[in-house]
Amino acid sequence: MQFRKTCLAGAIALVMSPFAGAEVVPEHQLNNAWWLAGKQSVDSKVPSRGRKFAKNVILFVGDGMGVTTVTAARILEGQLNGMLGEENELSVDAFPYTGLSKTYNVDAQTPDSAGTMTAMMSGVKTDVGVIGVDEDIVRGDCSTVTGNELVTGLELAEIAGKATGVVSTARITHATPAATYAKSADRNWEDNSDMPQEAVDAGCSDIADQLINFEQNLQARYPSANKINGLEVVMGGGRRHFLPKDEAFNVEKDPASGAEGDRTDGRDLTAEWQATYPDGALVFDQSGFNALDTEATSHVLALFNESHMQYEQDRHNDILGEPSLTEMTEASIEILDNDPNGYFLVVESGRIDHSHHAGNAQGALNDTIEFAKAIQAAVETANMEETLIVVTADHGHVFTIAGYPKRGNPILGKVVPVGSDEPALAADDLPYTTLGYTNGRGMRDLGGETDPDTTYGIEIAAGRTDLSLVDTEATGYHQEALVPTSSETHSGEDVVIYGAGPGAYAIGGTNEQNVIFHAINQAARLQKFANLRVD
Repeated sequence: MQFRKTCLAGAIALVMSPFAGAEVVPEHQLNNAWWLAGKQSVDSKVPSRGRKFAKNVILFVGDGMGVTTVTAARILEGQLNGMLGEENELSVDAFPYTGLSKTYNVDAQTPDSAGTMTAMMSGVKTDVGVIGVDEDIVRGDCSTVTGNELVTGLELAEIAGKATGVVSTARITHATPAATYAKSADRNWEDNSDMPQEAVDAGCSDIADQLINFEQNLQARYPSANKINGLEVVMGGGRRHFLPKDEAFNVEKDPASGAEGDRTDGRDLTAEWQATYPDGALVFDQSGFNALDTEATSHVLALFNESHMQYEQDRHNDILGEPSLTEMTEASIEILDNDPNGYFLVVESGRIDHSHHAGNAQGALNDTIEFAKAIQAAVETANMEETLIVVTADHGHVFTIAGYPKRGNPILGKVVPVGSDEPALAADDLPYTTLGYTNGRGMRDLGGETDPDTTYGIEIAAGRTDLSLVDTEATGYHQEALVPTSSETHSGEDVVIYGAGPGAYAIGGTNEQNVIFHAINQAARLQKFANLRVD
């Protein structure tokens, strides 16, 4: 991967005015201790000269992609390509800047994705389970949202007149993508049927509604901003949160599936979106995706699955067909870069996290490999002279590489020590795998099964099992787990931040997670340009 030396003088289409407009970021956010400390951290890293700015920003989030996941995926990709594996490099390994992110939430040592992504998008750390609001919120209490909302980097980019987009292999209303555009007292309020009646009566909007009305809501908050035109690109899963609970609205015409939609208010949000963007492309399948004209399409809403999109290793089983994360990333950039003012794109690989929760390492690693390919595609598609790419994870998992396997031993296999061709035996005289989990549902021998979620229909089986005759490299193998839990859990250690392009130097060192926003904000001058757009 080559990163060209950058010089952005004159590259930004927006012209700086000698007078600043009104301040877009609310006072409680500007004065928040997390904001102030994060900004100070980034300001301290500004070079004395030769500073470069970014016209475009792409933030990649590998949900649950801890250090062990990166290492194991690197080895697996190498071995799939005929190498010993350890010497392989993923696309992010060539990024010139790296740092660490401390992932804890304000109220939790081990975090969740709602609080972590809110930190990355707003510059302010917050509590577990809430989206786009600060720590003064009370989770589940709709009345505490007002006055605690946080402005996100995506919103600043939209106000500044840039093209914006969100892509995820999870439901597009799930915690990580939702934190780019929504304000919610509970991450689970994905549609109105997920909300308590008192929250609905109080006027709180569900997350899907906030996505569809993103442009209108932002314009209402900043009526003088004249460049707000909505999210140009939305791609992911979660179709059920946009459709009524009525079989007549099913996209997949499977008579055995029942109603796809979950909404109990009778609203078809996809129709509402189409009415707002009559020239926009509403997409549900691979053929619709393939038909996109990326040079002429103004807006895209692509909802490829009722719930999450398929795992990469299971994608071939999708009824209507789904594009890969790489394909979605390339198409998104090609649509967004039509805007002369630049763009802000967020791309999440959401199913890394889900396969870890299911205790299936192979699924998580295959999605990580695809994630790395999407990042490489972005580097090759975007103009790196004017594009900042930041890659990170929201948190890790209790996932380990252990034992003393010899060099080149199959990363998904049993531990075979140096100088031997036979698996090592533990103190209980049973073989064991290199990869394992501290907690979870335990070992599964499901052969060629490609959907990791199959484990949830089987009784928990944590603890040791005789693996002598088990093919641990099969897609349906789930690693052993020490502690029995309903699903494997997140972990609390730091995760890596990778950076390339203008301003990437600011991610170096060990950072509070909210510093990621400030690094992006400084590099792209989002807040400054947004302020110029409002009175």
